[in-house]
Amino acid sequence: MKKWISFLMSLLSFFFFCIANAADIYTIDPNHSYVLWHISHFDFSHPSGKWMIAEGTLHLDKDKPQNSKVNVLIHVNDMITGIPELDKHLKEPLFFDTEKYPNATFVSNKVTLTGKNNADVQGLLTVRGISKPIVLHVKLNKMGISPITNKETFGFTATTNLKRSDFGMTTLLPGLGDQVQINIEAEAFKS
Repeated sequence: MKKWISFLMSLLSFFFFCIANAADIYTIDPNHSYVLWHISHFDFSHPSGKWMIAEGTLHLDKDKPQNSKVNVLIHVNDMITGIPELDKHLKEPLFFDTEKYPNATFVSNKVTLTGKNNADVQGLLTVRGISKPIVLHVKLNKMGISPITNKETFGFTATTNLKRSDFGMTTLLPGLGDQVQINIEAEAFKS
């Protein structure tokens, strides 16, 4: 009996140790988080569009940031360019085909620290059912208690460039640019 009690105590100690040392879970704030893209329109202009980040979680390990993880979902149909006809056109099968592929996702698989408040976050981006590896260059803007929610919050900026052709969008190439510049601004609060 003493062996069982000792075993259970050891198991409970290990369990509480794991909880105490686990990464903190943060929820992406959909009211303060978005993805902005820019693309060349035959070199005449560089229009942009925007998605709000619909859902997302960050597992932040403050002691070992390289062990942190991110998982984000975007409802592609919620795209806004400010031009209703362009929004409609981009949702059609020639581009995002939102009826068939309503969501895009990003799931990280590696974090590499590049400075005190900077990291490269590698992961898989899935758009139109096609998954490709990308690297987000992330800058931690601020961490602290939000005066709005009174919750522990952190904000970050991330950038990357990708090719739309990698995700099956080849319409009007090469005139309509293949390179897409992505800018992300996000806030996340402790769950």
